[in-house]
Amino acid sequence: MAREHDVVTLGETMIRLSPPSFQRLEQATSLEMRVGGAELNVAVGVARLGLRSAWLSKLPENPLGRLAANKAREQGVDVSHVVWTKGERMGLYFVEFGAQPRASSVVYDRADSAISKMKPGDFDWGAIFSKARVFHVSGITPALGESCAEATLEAARAAKNAGCVVSVDVNYRAKLWSEEEANRVMTALMGSTDLLITTEEDTKRVFKIEGADYREVARELQKKFGLKAVAITLRETVSVWRNRWSAFAVVGDEVYEAPTYEVEVVDRLGAGDSFTAGFLWGYLQDDVAKGVAYGTAFSALKHSMPGDFHWGTLAEVEKLAEGGGLRIER
Repeated sequence: MAREHDVVTLGETMIRLSPPSFQRLEQATSLEMRVGGAELNVAVGVARLGLRSAWLSKLPENPLGRLAANKAREQGVDVSHVVWTKGERMGLYFVEFGAQPRASSVVYDRADSAISKMKPGDFDWGAIFSKARVFHVSGITPALGESCAEATLEAARAAKNAGCVVSVDVNYRAKLWSEEEANRVMTALMGSTDLLITTEEDTKRVFKIEGADYREVARELQKKFGLKAVAITLRETVSVWRNRWSAFAVVGDEVYEAPTYEVEVVDRLGAGDSFTAGFLWGYLQDDVAKGVAYGTAFSALKHSMPGDFHWGTLAEVEKLAEGGGLRIER
């Protein structure tokens, strides 16, 4: 049977508010409003690369909820399975952009959001996953509450039973749960996981796994959880607005490495999600090497764009991956 969606994601999207011109929140008189959230960022990314994606979530039936759904639709993401609720709220987060030596920072206002009330049975997983090739979720979704953790585990098991590839980004958020809570839930989630995307730091904090180098960490994860592939993103923070960015993946005995990009950071939020989108794009074409290369190029480009969403194209990724230059295009 043909699959309707290449990638289905599950998670919270929030309204993002940030002061312009590097202002502190305390001094701001206006805020720029955008929409962002890890799993929706991935759904948008794969849609921008030409795949068919759907995003699952719970949204309040109010203008803010409709704003989020409309922004997803604008990017070609299917939101027909979103559950609409009454009397609940939209999560918010505030981004204060810094500059050397002051780091950027995030303040969450997401308690009691509509998605935080998600529980097992809220979605018809069988109907949804019977039409999907990949199910993707990050560690943020189960961190929203115990019922969200239970629903995430239920979703992953249902996706696996339906023949989907299950992709998980560790995406540890210390402001949402402890390392011990994350270890318990994420270890359980690994029982249904095929593809794992992480960082060395998140691996150390959540799974207590360390190694002599990044590749040893990836192999240990692969061995411990029986994963088909482990991808690790690598960031060197030279300054707040200048980073070096790369990634690699381990599949069986093979290691696939991407080049390192020097990136000028306009907005780094959503960059990891863009890597995931590019990696899944390649994986679904049975080309992990291209997934790593294009995922890294796609995420490098994301650093140059304001907002959580990626507004690039596959043609731009191909050009960068082939060594495209910085001369103005006329």
